[in-house]
This record gives sequence, C-alpha cells and structure tokens, in this order.
Amino acid sequence: MAVLEVEGLRVVRDGVLAVDDVSFQLAAESDTALVGPNGAGKSSLVGAILGLIPRQAGEVRILGHRLGPAGQLPAQVRAQLAFLPQALPLQGRLPLTVAEFVGFGWDPPGPRLPWSGGGARRSAVRSALAKTGCGPLAGRLLSELSGGQLKRVLLAFCVVRPRRLLVLDEAQAGLDAPSTEQFHSLLFDLRRSEGWTVLQVSHDLDMVRRSCDQVLCLNRQLRCSGRPELALSRAQLERLYDPADVPGPPGRRAPQGSPRIR
Repeated sequence: MAVLEVEGLRVVRDGVLAVDDVSFQLAAESDTALVGPNGAGKSSLVGAILGLIPRQAGEVRILGHRLGPAGQLPAQVRAQLAFLPQALPLQGRLPLTVAEFVGFGWDPPGPRLPWSGGGARRSAVRSALAKTGCGPLAGRLLSELSGGQLKRVLLAFCVVRPRRLLVLDEAQAGLDAPSTEQFHSLLFDLRRSEGWTVLQVSHDLDMVRRSCDQVLCLNRQLRCSGRPELALSRAQLERLYDPADVPGPPGRRAPQGSPRIR
C-alpha cells in the first residue's frame, strides 16, 4: 500500500489555478523531493495534501484513508502524519520550553488539552530529544533558540511518537550552509531509523541528487517524475524552469525565481 496517493488534484488560490491535475504516489519509507520554480504551486500542493487549503478536484489518500473535503482524517491516521513548515511564526510568543513543546507531539490530535503527566510521555520526550541532539536544550525557551536549533527541535517534535509520513515545506529555509548540511544529515538518519516516508519541497538540487529516491518536477502541472539522475537532467530542467533560470551543474543552488503563487 502506498503511504500517500494523490489523484487528479486541482487547487485554485485567489482565482488563479495553482495546481492542475496532479497525480503521484509515495512508496513506504521513500524520500521524495518536490522541486520547481517559485510560483509553481509547490506549497499549494502541500497545503492541499495536508488539508490546510481546499482542493477543487481530485483525491488524497493517506495510509489508505481518503482525506475529506475539509481535511478530515481519522485520528489514528492524523497521528501518523507530521509537518515541518519553513518557520514557526509564533516562536517568540510561545512561553514554552523545548521539552514542553516536544511533548505536544506526543499528545493525540483533537480538541483536548494535552496531558502533561505520565511516565511514558516523559520517556518519549527524553528519547526524542536525545535522538535529535536536543537534550541540552530541554529547559531552554523556544524564543532563545537559533535557527538550526529550532529545526532540530521540530524534528524532535516529529519523532516523539511513531509517524509514517513526514512532509517538509522548505524546512531548511533560513539556515546557513553548515546548518543545512547538519539538518539534512539528521533527517536522513531519522528517516532510516524511524521508517518515515518523506515528501520535501526543496530548492537545493544538490541535496536532492544526493539524498532523495524520487523527484517530482512541478510547474502547476507535474512536468516529470523519476529518479534524480533522470528527473534533474539538463533537458528536464529546461522544461521545468524559464530558460534564464535553469539551475547550473551540481555544486550550485537552484535560483529562487520571482515569487508568484505559493
């Protein structure tokens, strides 16, 4: 069974067609990159898959369960799904320690207030912090963390309970080169040890070539897909990007382009 199935997905945002008839599947424990120029609809596609924005047509199935029109999923399925955004907008406003924040990842989804007690919960939080190298940060406030530290804490949030699908929307954005390498190295190790299936939006084509099993090339429609050496060939990139924006050879980051539709 595929962990994620997307069929005929169509998304319109602000009256503009952002995603047009996109279909693909993710096999269990695979690492798939979603690439394309800014304005290609990558974040719109991710938002629709997660049920954060409405879709106008198509179906999404996660672990065999159909995503409802308003993003409904059974609680046991939702608990196996995790999302890492580009940033945590309320980081400076949340008066939470790292350990308290990671604990929210243990609590079941739903309107209930999280339960802060219990030996199993405390043990899971300690284990998640240790796996991500965040143990020394346990008592620090989120507002005190650097960008690289916060990204590791977000991974700890994801690993505190078993998950099947991890979705990242340019989660490495804002990091310098060393922090980016550390983040992807940790993500790679956790994917292997935790058995995650990963879908990640990325502009870093060098990382995609090194780490990912499959690439989805999106520019409103799915222009191509396949293994990195095929999907990121020069010919395919020229189909995906405007001629002036075609990424260079390995060793150069993909250009960001001019933002239009997120």
